[in-house]
Amino acid sequence: MEFDETTAVKFINDRLPEGVAPYPDDEILNVIDMIWDFYESNGMLEIDVDDDDFADDVELDLIDYVTKMLRRDKEANINPDHIPAIVRAELQYENTLLDS
Repeated sequence: MEFDETTAVKFINDRLPEGVAPYPDDEILNVIDMIWDFYESNGMLEIDVDDDDFADDVELDLIDYVTKMLRRDKEANINPDHIPAIVRAELQYENTLLDS
């Protein structure tokens, strides 16, 4: 299965904490872009990369990176408290692609 942005946005918004309204697509896509920028800048998108070359859990690094980048993005409207849930949901979405 291939990564689909529309499906990813819906998947992520569906997994936000109870009582949190869904974010607009462009806000979630901005976070997805940041996650993939992190992967690229850390060599995690190379075809010949062995998964064992990287720490099994990059979740905290991703959360820190996205938080830092969103602070710099003056047009972003994501509550910093929601960043961990958004990043975790994106990672869960990626895992559904691996399971397919």
